[in-house]
Amino acid sequence: MYRNTPPRSTIRLTRRGRLVLIATGAVVAGTAVAVPLLSLRGAGEREPTTLVIPEGWRAGQIYDAVDKALAQPPGTAKKSLAKANLKLPNDAEGNPEGYLFPATYPLERGGRKTTPEALLSFMVDTANKKFNGAPIAAGAQRNALNVYQAVTIASIVQAEAATEADMGKVARVVFNRLERGMPLQMDSTINYALNRSTLRTTGADTKIDSPYNSYQRMGLPPTPIDNPGEAAMRAAINPTPGDWLYFVTVKPGDTRFTNSFEEHRRNVAEFDKNQRNPATVG
Repeated sequence: MYRNTPPRSTIRLTRRGRLVLIATGAVVAGTAVAVPLLSLRGAGEREPTTLVIPEGWRAGQIYDAVDKALAQPPGTAKKSLAKANLKLPNDAEGNPEGYLFPATYPLERGGRKTTPEALLSFMVDTANKKFNGAPIAAGAQRNALNVYQAVTIASIVQAEAATEADMGKVARVVFNRLERGMPLQMDSTINYALNRSTLRTTGADTKIDSPYNSYQRMGLPPTPIDNPGEAAMRAAINPTPGDWLYFVTVKPGDTRFTNSFEEHRRNVAEFDKNQRNPATVG
């Protein structure tokens, strides 16, 4: 056990430096790509022929996008999981979170509109091709992980890193804390448990009863918390060398990593000041 761990109630490990906007159907994120606003299609416009799934979307967002893209009633894609026969790892226990690979998918095959179960199956098959190949599988093994655990770490990296350049460092923080027997204390896992995206995690939030509460539970969450892209996967199996235990994005473009709790407290104080006075952040 890492004996110099400060009390959990004292400070949070991370505050993300970006905000994911879910309600509008768009994602504001460093690695996200443009998403067709299917619900805003005007009369007379052509039906979309592809669906773009951005890095970091949760399964629930993807189900909603599939329903809109295929003009299905809300909830159709999620209900289709029972008959989709998805080729998921045993550890997933039927939950495709983490394996709905972000990419561009065709909405028609052979001149006919695809079905929700076929589209979700295509996403999982794509993930399996990406994740089960030699580079990812060997990288996971090199870090004493199975592939599912590597995907779970990649999902945290995807959610927490403000930029692609920070992903390797965020992955290293995850590994360092796991190796020291420290709780991960990631706000992103709390957000997943509460089905939200916010920069403001309260003390009460960190006490919720959930297997995704990485303030109260040791180790990795039981499943991935989103669907990571290739950059996050690379970071998860090739973390940047370093001794960091804490990080905070003080302002856009300024993420600070440290192994010093006191230095992290100062960085968090600066983050809090910037949140109270956003006009001063440049």
